[in-house]
Amino acid sequence: MSTVTAPRPAALTPAAPRAVDRPAAGRTRITEKALNRLVAAVAAEALGVSARAVSVDLADSAGKLAVTVRSPLRVASLSRVQDDRTLVERTGGTLLERAAAAQQQIRARATALSGSSIDTVTVRLTGVDIQEGKRVS
Repeated sequence: MSTVTAPRPAALTPAAPRAVDRPAAGRTRITEKALNRLVAAVAAEALGVSARAVSVDLADSAGKLAVTVRSPLRVASLSRVQDDRTLVERTGGTLLERAAAAQQQIRARATALSGSSIDTVTVRLTGVDIQEGKRVS
């Protein structure tokens, strides 16, 4: 099993006085499985689907991470789009525009949460999760 390591943040070092005033040695290790689940959760949020519907592959790209996400994309039903022509724009644009926005969101959020350097994010849409209109009673 491979692991991704990041330097231990200074804020997590013990506050107890030491004989030598230097940062504590150590590393924070994030296993591949944990990083995979983190990226899946971030991708699910960006694409509007359940984390169970998302598949993530991680690979090395010259010392950085290459992330491939396979997932459906949550979309409004065609009947809702026909009834409200501004719905596509209000929900983030076309499928391609939303996938591109999700790529950026996944890279930024996963980097911020894990501390890992992400080189590329590839989003492969495997289908759609149609969000039906809610009925008003």
